[in-house]
Formats: sequence, structure tokens, C-alpha cells
Amino acid sequence: MLLHILVSWFVSALALWIVAQIIPGIELRSFRAALVATVVIALVNGTIGVILKFLAFPLTLVTLGLFLLLINAFLLKLASVFTPGFSVRGFLSALLGSVVLTILTSIMRDLVFLPSRERLFL
Repeated sequence: MLLHILVSWFVSALALWIVAQIIPGIELRSFRAALVATVVIALVNGTIGVILKFLAFPLTLVTLGLFLLLINAFLLKLASVFTPGFSVRGFLSALLGSVVLTILTSIMRDLVFLPSRERLFL
């Protein structure tokens, strides 16, 4: 269980580092900053994100879920405020970064955590 959490954390940090290399306006000083940023992103999503998504549910419903993209961008930008060595400049960078980060993290976790027969690493 602990190994799964640690590998998931590492995969998320690696995905964030890749996003910082791809998306202009998102900067990381080091991979250590990416590790810290993933923890901060998780904490922001788990606290403020839950409240925002609950309050914005009617608007999310009307926009068929597209409003969640704006919420996730805001949360990524907010996490960068609390993380030294991680910065997101501009809302468009936050929007693109949150979309790419979600897709990339999902793909990378699927590759690492395949069902036991097809498992690559764990």
C-alpha cells in the first residue's frame, strides 16, 4: 500500500515536471519542487477543490462539466501560490496545464498500475 502511494506520488511529480517542460508559463525549479508541488496540489484539491466543486455543481451541470476545467485551472494556480519553486503565470497557462496534467497523469498511472497480468512495473 505504501509503495503504491509513493509510486503514484512520483508518477504525478514526473507528470508535473513534463507539463512544466511543455506548457509555457508553468515553471519548476527542480524535481524536488515538483514533488512538493504534487503534495500541495493534492491538498488544495482535497480541501478547497471539494468545496468549490460542491458549490459550483449547478453551473457545472449547466455547462455539461466544462466549468470543472476552470475550477481545476484555478486550483492549479492556487497551488502554485503556496509552493516555492513552482509558478504558473497566467490563467491560460493554468488552464492548459491542468488539462495536460490530468491527461498525462492518467496515462502514466495506467501504464504503471496495469492489471496484474499485464503489469509493467508494480
